[in-house]
Amino acid sequence: MRKLLLLLAAVAAVSVTTGESASAEGRKSLTQRWAHNFAMDRPWHGGYYNQTYGQPMAVVVPPTAHMRTNYSWGVGQNTMYPIHHQFGRSAPGTGAAAPGTFRPTPAWPSHTDQFGYYYIRAPW
Repeated sequence: MRKLLLLLAAVAAVSVTTGESASAEGRKSLTQRWAHNFAMDRPWHGGYYNQTYGQPMAVVVPPTAHMRTNYSWGVGQNTMYPIHHQFGRSAPGTGAAAPGTFRPTPAWPSHTDQFGYYYIRAPW
């Protein structure tokens, strides 16, 4: 009886670990699909341009980076967001849009997005 219980416990442990790895793999593909759909519907940049270039600036981060932090001057306005957009190897040339479509950095910026730097994951 003791051997049977030990055998059942071993089988249950193996099935639980196998189920966790399969669901983790399923979540990964679901996350990738969600990021792809998000990136197809929304632009990679915000509404502000970089002062040096006159366009939003893409800051290329490693493909393993998944979260970005935005800091704001104020009480409880610091936020974390996932990085959805990823450049392909055939990314378009210079500029995100026609000049004049973005706002400049305010004289008194209140958020890090207002500086015109936006995180994009690398393709490798």
